[in-house]
Amino acid sequence: MFFAPTEDQREFGAAVRGYLADRFDLEAVRAVVEDPAGDGHPASLWKAAAEQGWLAVLVPEEHDGLGLGLVEAQVIARELGAGAAPGPWRGTVLAAEAIRLAGSDEQQAAWLPRLAGGDAVGALTLRGSAPGTLPTVEYGEIADVVVARSGDGLVLVEGAPATRQGSYDGTVRLAALEAGAGQALPGASAEVLDELAARATVLVAADLVGIAREALSRTVAYDRERQQFGVPVGSFQVIKHALADLHIGVTMAEHAVLYAAHAVDTGLSDAPLAVSVAKAKAGDVAVDATAAMIQYHGGIGYTWEHESHFYYKRAKRLAGQFGDSAAHRGRIADLTITR
Repeated sequence: MFFAPTEDQREFGAAVRGYLADRFDLEAVRAVVEDPAGDGHPASLWKAAAEQGWLAVLVPEEHDGLGLGLVEAQVIARELGAGAAPGPWRGTVLAAEAIRLAGSDEQQAAWLPRLAGGDAVGALTLRGSAPGTLPTVEYGEIADVVVARSGDGLVLVEGAPATRQGSYDGTVRLAALEAGAGQALPGASAEVLDELAARATVLVAADLVGIAREALSRTVAYDRERQQFGVPVGSFQVIKHALADLHIGVTMAEHAVLYAAHAVDTGLSDAPLAVSVAKAKAGDVAVDATAAMIQYHGGIGYTWEHESHFYYKRAKRLAGQFGDSAAHRGRIADLTITR
């Protein structure tokens, strides 16, 4: 069986990649990183996300969405990771997913078209529990609606007081929210929470493999050109072998994320295992590839002026979201080893 993205999915990814390269490159990312007092929510990027359907990818067609699957969503997430793109794309998509999976007809009608069209910013947190403090909510300060866990259920929270939190990753903005009881999503259950967590984990893993592939590609390109002792440093055996090993790791992680998205979309019995494999592989290889990017760019890789730190910090932060590699390897053992 040949398992790979379809032509339409590849074109979708190319459109995201092309927009970022032409209209929101790393200089634009740097402007966000170097403005920590700003909200980290570039208007031009958000407008493109709305106009090009990035926000609507998982929203059903009857609510003005594209009605596509997690496979297509992970294509977008991968390209946003490769571009180190800031903004609340993932939180908005996941808030919409929570409302799609568990919201009432009225809640879906009220929020899904707005989230799909970019008229509202969403956020999702499964940490903490409403009512109470919701820590480290991505873009919680500017979110129009936050979907939060409440016991074994989910609630919609609007207008919660927010306290900005710092982050070593300048491509994101975090806030702690003081949430009230919120409005319950009536369809929430333990199964829905598991489904939502799986979808969130896949999108984070996709961002990580986008980071990893871009870091590796930039490193290979640089080491082909950088000369030492009259030859490219990429020709040195120790570097050549290390980069080859990273290429294998990144490729395996890419396939693992793609399969996990497919497994979740189609409800395959091995979806929980596939999700954990994807997140463990993606988290490890993204940190390794970005660390290698710093090292194999020589002295320049350690400087603020170089883009290496955008990728390394983003990889370190996302590697721990929705379970780090160690937690997912433990889950893999629980799912596969008969005790």
